[in-house]
Amino acid sequence: MHITGRLFQSCRITFFTRTGCGLCTQARSVLSDVWDQRPFAFKEIDIIKPEAKSWRDLYDFDVPVIHISNAQSPEEDPKLSSRAAKLMHRFTVEEVMAKMDTVEK
Repeated sequence: MHITGRLFQSCRITFFTRTGCGLCTQARSVLSDVWDQRPFAFKEIDIIKPEAKSWRDLYDFDVPVIHISNAQSPEEDPKLSSRAAKLMHRFTVEEVMAKMDTVEK
């Protein structure tokens, strides 16, 4: 049996959302489909919560947004968001997995 490199390279997806967002519901479904094929570390941030104010200032009108990073990388920082591998609004399973491939390289 061969162990592939992918087993050693894990991604983290941070999902920026808000309650009542229809696009966010669709995005969550896409992420669930990705998870079924390729598990990843996951963190969800509701930008409406007071502790997420810096993210709300950044993504208030852009949710859903996902940041895809190496699982061992530091937690997301709003000041560094321009460097993040991200997808916004509508995205497919294939687009998410392609970004994951890019991050894992």
